[in-house]
Amino acid sequence: MWLFFFLLASAVAALSCALLCRAAVATARTTRPAPGTAPGPCTAGDRAGLTLHEVAYLSGGPHRLADLVLVLMAQQRRLLLTDTGWATVVDPVGKDAFERATLTAIGPEGQCRIPQIRDTLVGDAAVREVAERLVTDGLALPAAVRPGVATAVRLVQGAALAVPLFAAAAAWMAPAGTDNGLLLGWFALPLILSLGTWAVARFELHPYSDWATDAGGRKLPRTSGSPAPLPPLTSFALRGPTALTDPTLRAALHSSGA
Repeated sequence: MWLFFFLLASAVAALSCALLCRAAVATARTTRPAPGTAPGPCTAGDRAGLTLHEVAYLSGGPHRLADLVLVLMAQQRRLLLTDTGWATVVDPVGKDAFERATLTAIGPEGQCRIPQIRDTLVGDAAVREVAERLVTDGLALPAAVRPGVATAVRLVQGAALAVPLFAAAAAWMAPAGTDNGLLLGWFALPLILSLGTWAVARFELHPYSDWATDAGGRKLPRTSGSPAPLPPLTSFALRGPTALTDPTLRAALHSSGA
C-alpha cells in the first residue's frame, strides 16, 4: 500500500513541476521579441503610463477590473454595495463604458448579486478592449498561455505540502516491521523535486503573475520602496479587497467571492 502513496506523491510532484516549466517556457516565448524584429513605435518599453483599469487587469485580471469599477461607483455614491453581496443602483446614469456596462448588468430592477455583475462585466466589450490593448502592447499575457506562472507555482507549493501527507499515510498503513526510515527516504525524492522547483521559480520567475508579462509587471506601481504611500484605489487595483479600508466594501466583495 505504501508504494501506491509513493507513486501518487511522485505523480503529483512531477506533474506540478512540468506544468510550471511549461508555463515559464510559454510565457518566455510569448513575451520575447521575434528574431530580427525592430522595436515598433508602440512597444512595451516606450508605452505611456498605465491607467487605473489597466493596473487592475495586470494585477488580477478581468475580475479585479470589474471589482474596481464596482468600488469606484460605490465610493462615488452611485452604487450601494452591501456586505451580503448585493449591489443597488443609486444613480442610473453611467459616466463611461464600464459604468454603463455595470448598470446594464444590474438590469432595470436596480438590484443584482455582485457575482452576476462581475461575470457579466468580464465578458463586456470595454473589458475585452483593455485586455486586447495590453496584449498588443506586450504588457499582458495572451489567453493562450494562461493560466500563467502564478497558478503553476501554487500547484508546486501544493505538491510540496501534499508529499509529506502522502508519506505520513504510507507510514501509517505500512505493515508491521517495515523500515520507516527507508520508506520515508523514498518520499524525499518527490519532496526534493517540488521544493527545488519552487526555489528555482522563486529565484528566476518572481514576481509571479497570471496576467502581466515581465514588461507589464515592471510598469505596475511599487507597493514598497516608494517615498509616499500609494493612493487607496491604486492599492486596491494592485492587491484586491484586502487593501480596502472600508469594512462594508471589503465585506461586500469577500462575501461575493472576490
